[in-house]
Amino acid sequence: MKKIYIAGIGMSRKTVTAEVMEAVLSSDMIIGAPRMAGEFSDTGIPYETQYQPEAVGKIVDSSSGRTFTLLVSGDTGFYSGAKGLLQRFSSEDYDVEVLPGISSMSYFFAKAGIPWQDAVHISCHGRSCNVVEYVRRNKYTFLLTGNDIQNIGKTLCQAGFGNITVKYGENLGMEGQNIGQITARELMDMVVSPLTVLLLINPEPDASVPSGIPDSSFIRGKIPMTKAPVRSVIMSRLALKPGENFIDIGAGTGSVTVEGALACWKGKVCAIERNPEGAALIRKNCSKFHIGNVEIIEGSAPEELEQFDHPEKKVIPDAAFIGGSAGKMEAIVERLLEINPNMRIVISAIALESVASAMDALSSKAVDPEVIQISAASSMKAGKLHMMKAENPIFIISGGGIDE
Repeated sequence: MKKIYIAGIGMSRKTVTAEVMEAVLSSDMIIGAPRMAGEFSDTGIPYETQYQPEAVGKIVDSSSGRTFTLLVSGDTGFYSGAKGLLQRFSSEDYDVEVLPGISSMSYFFAKAGIPWQDAVHISCHGRSCNVVEYVRRNKYTFLLTGNDIQNIGKTLCQAGFGNITVKYGENLGMEGQNIGQITARELMDMVVSPLTVLLLINPEPDASVPSGIPDSSFIRGKIPMTKAPVRSVIMSRLALKPGENFIDIGAGTGSVTVEGALACWKGKVCAIERNPEGAALIRKNCSKFHIGNVEIIEGSAPEELEQFDHPEKKVIPDAAFIGGSAGKMEAIVERLLEINPNMRIVISAIALESVASAMDALSSKAVDPEVIQISAASSMKAGKLHMMKAENPIFIISGGGIDE
């Protein structure tokens, strides 16, 4: 049986623990990425520069050696290559031991003099990451950048976070280490090493998921907006969860888009609006509420829904709200249920004919519609007195979901 050490080396040779060094010196071979394996060339121990699990496995299996140290950067439990190596060497043919190292997160926070127990951590290294939503909800967000500094800065600025403080660490623990502080806006012009981490500091985090946000809180124009009392009922029928994806069709000023994005903050939101003024308002409201998980599509449904067939989209909506159909209700509902047969669909309507159209569209697809009629009134001042001003009655039609 071959002995396998999967060892985190921290930032560099300087931060290697005594336990890892002992494993290295007891090995017949060292295997790791060129930067890491080269750190131990002075030991005289043979080494191979490889890090892909299958390729590493072939080297180990074909070698006559009995003990191997497989090097990974940072800590073995923090966005590490150790996961793939553990899967490759999971059989009983190997005796595997995992040795932790110093993570970039713990190293950087120590250098910055800030405790890290209250920070969240995310990685944009080779993966999609929703930086804005984490920054909005947390005071400290630690980020592995994946050599995407400029786009991260652009995304933060678009969401209204251009002035927050950013601490950065470049080439941590190595020659050329550089630790400094700038604003998020300055990230757009920053050129740094791929081995750079960020600490994004939001002094006023807000993790709330409000429903029925006051109408006055939104930037408005001449585009119709779903009012707060109606929006509350719509959101209750949508029942969005943090990791779900959501489509807002006929998004208007983006009031439902905003509340949907706040609710499914780990997921993606797509707002479809054919009016350019409406699309512009959605962008402004997303920036005002510090939202970064919304894609705005200027166009109409069902035509714009065709893009969800493209392999690169990789987003399957869990729920949809139809606030405007331009007379294409049946086609829109049909297309939504083609994308996801278990999609939850909520529709708002004022005219009785629109109610009938929505019910028919759902019923034709074997979805049993539920109808709620809302009559809301708000107080307004009349001299020294107050009187109630009624809004138009609104119908909320909903159906679909896994329980249908």
